[in-house]
Amino acid sequence: MQFDVLTLFPEMFEVLNESIIGRAKEKGLININLINIRDFSKDKHKKVDDTPYGGGAGMVLMPDVVYDAYKSVKDDRAKVIYMSPQGKKLSQDKVEELSKQEHLILLCGHYEGIDQRVIDTIVDEEISIGDYVLTGGELPAMVLIDSVSRYIEGVLKEDSTKEESFSNGLLEYPQYTRPEVFGSQRVPEVLLSGHHQNIDKWRREQSLKMTLNKRPDLLDKINLSDEDRKTLVNLKNK
Repeated sequence: MQFDVLTLFPEMFEVLNESIIGRAKEKGLININLINIRDFSKDKHKKVDDTPYGGGAGMVLMPDVVYDAYKSVKDDRAKVIYMSPQGKKLSQDKVEELSKQEHLILLCGHYEGIDQRVIDTIVDEEISIGDYVLTGGELPAMVLIDSVSRYIEGVLKEDSTKEESFSNGLLEYPQYTRPEVFGSQRVPEVLLSGHHQNIDKWRREQSLKMTLNKRPDLLDKINLSDEDRKTLVNLKNK
């Protein structure tokens, strides 16, 4: 997967050299190319923004500078995403959809925004990571890169994403490891039993419980089995 990031602050992306994403880069599973929009300024002072027509606070990124930065990396297979609070909210389904792309170009806005004409010209989709405003698109771009990269073959161990929160519409069941006793709390006995069928049943029940307690809205969006529905009734009656 090729990620090209158009940004005014490429140094912010150093964090992606660490942990799982850093190892994926080292293995050549993903490539993150940072393009500094300021390098395409035609001004001797590297100016990339100007005051908005019609007045108002803040500065707006100029369209020609952004377009020239885009042209330096564009190709026919690239999908261009503008990280914007006005975009559709990033979801697990969207993450998995994007992981099937070969080339993503991520445009990071800053200041008061980007001239609408270049957005209309080059952007295929606008994506938001939540209903709030940040100082720029760099953090959202990192969130998207991290979440999408995890679904690229070889980045994680096989089956690692199959039972995560949202992967099957439910939140993930709780996890435990050594020591067996922590303070006054013990690991649930079923996890020590070695009985995989009982463990699978317990984990499903716990996923339903977690989702009911924390994100009940998700339960209306998935197909529940009759057994799941019985479990939920029992949980609600406790």
